[in-house]
Amino acid sequence: MPALNGKEFFVGSPNSRLGELGIVLPNPPAPLGNYVESSETANLLFLTGMLPVANRKLTVEGRLGKDLSVTQAQEGARIAALNALATAQKHLGSLDRIKKLVKLTVHLATTAEFTEHARVADGASDLFVQIFGSQHRHARVVFGVQSLPLGAPVMVETIFEIERGRMGNL
Repeated sequence: MPALNGKEFFVGSPNSRLGELGIVLPNPPAPLGNYVESSETANLLFLTGMLPVANRKLTVEGRLGKDLSVTQAQEGARIAALNALATAQKHLGSLDRIKKLVKLTVHLATTAEFTEHARVADGASDLFVQIFGSQHRHARVVFGVQSLPLGAPVMVETIFEIERGRMGNL
């Protein structure tokens, strides 16, 4: 990535960046209950919590601090983030309508003794920075919980700032 004043930044569109990185988005996951995956208002797109699933099955299982490593959970966070991008693309028609990720919330199924929450959340944050660039870093909160849907170890929620519908991308 190019640098400006010693900081990495990215110039280009999210769709072109996916191609440069060799990332193919998965099919967006289907809801597990009576809700929608995305909700748009004004210039914000809110996505439901995304799990590390493929074909409605968990790709990573376990509880942090007990039977799941930080590295395994980071991969789960990355997969959940890819599911969020796939859902955003389905809703918007193109990721190029996303201006930036405003806020990322990461929920982790942990033991009471687990303390490496931030390292796990970086699995999702690093992916978003790769795609949207370091000049568009996001706010983030991460915390441990007793349980998550399907017994998942990680769930990510996103709020994106978007451009209003454009010709060809409505």
